[in-house]
Amino acid sequence: MLVSILTALQVVLSIVLVGLVLLQHGKGADAGAGFGAGASGSVFGAGGSATFLSRTTAILATLFFLNCIGLSYLIEQQIHSAPTALLKSTGTVVHRKAPALPLRPPAAGTGLGPAPAQAPAKAGKTR
Repeated sequence: MLVSILTALQVVLSIVLVGLVLLQHGKGADAGAGFGAGASGSVFGAGGSATFLSRTTAILATLFFLNCIGLSYLIEQQIHSAPTALLKSTGTVVHRKAPALPLRPPAAGTGLGPAPAQAPAKAGKTR
């Protein structure tokens, strides 16, 4: 149950992280913002959106990596505890016998037998 919740959280974190990275401005966009271009219509001010998006990305990236570590730990614990718990709960081990091989070869003409010892003769040209 906890693994399912953390996996869903992992998917949500990854989608939000991709969206935040795509919303951020590149290095070339900072030159225009330094002279006040577009700052008047901005909600966060001239440099506010960059710091807000950067901080939010850093926090979500930290949560993403912590969630990765937690998921790997929980799944590793499930893998190592599953066979032991199964054997302890049942108390019996089932041994299956391999199917026996047929004692005689398959009938001729079925295509399942050994390859013919002699290759068919090549048809020659006739005039």
